[in-house]
Amino acid sequence: MQAWDEDRAKARIRELERLPGALIPILHALQEEFGYIHSDATPLIADALNLSRAEVHGVISFYHDFRHSPPGRHVLRICRAESCQAMGCDALIDHVENRAGVKLGETTPDGSLTVEQVFCLGNCALSPAVMMDGEPYGRVSPGVADFLVDSARRAQ
Repeated sequence: MQAWDEDRAKARIRELERLPGALIPILHALQEEFGYIHSDATPLIADALNLSRAEVHGVISFYHDFRHSPPGRHVLRICRAESCQAMGCDALIDHVENRAGVKLGETTPDGSLTVEQVFCLGNCALSPAVMMDGEPYGRVSPGVADFLVDSARRAQ
């Protein structure tokens, strides 16, 4: 990920603006590039796709996957789908929030860790499941969660 750069954002938008249904691919590309959707991207996208700023903002705010601010150096995503709920993800979330000192959707003050919720990681047979920096973990116990949180906080 790189820091927000309007010229780079415009280039990414131009690469994708002609695709059918280009809004979602553009948002994914910008988030992949910068780690989040910068507020200055909304008018750029709206102008390129001939949409209102409200329409673009509505899509960004509707989907939980799109971040509005830069994430921490590490991102822990905790699954909240039905299988993970049945296997104790709510208790795991409480445990992680207490260990990390942040709520779902927040980043630790030192910027080391962002904790997010997702609604399926496709790892239902190993519930409760989490994903740390794109790496899936299954049957996550409080001890495993502690290891992941602590590792993220130690890593630079």
